[in-house]
Amino acid sequence: MTETTERWTVYVDKRVCVRTGLCAASAPEEFELDASGQGRARSETLPASELVLEVAESCPIEAIGITKAENGERIFPPGTA
Repeated sequence: MTETTERWTVYVDKRVCVRTGLCAASAPEEFELDASGQGRARSETLPASELVLEVAESCPIEAIGITKAENGERIFPPGTA
């Protein structure tokens, strides 16, 4: 198994986050809740991982977006501009 050094910029859209807390509960090392209960990434960039992608895919309203840190290429959600 090879270790990736790729990093992703992960963001939570505060305008649509409904504060379910699923992101922080599913991946507490990568996500946390702010004072208002909205999710956010613990760091400006996170190591690329299946867990982070699964958390984004599990968000009931797709409030989590992921792009490649090096070039801004969209990882999730797919097919949006």
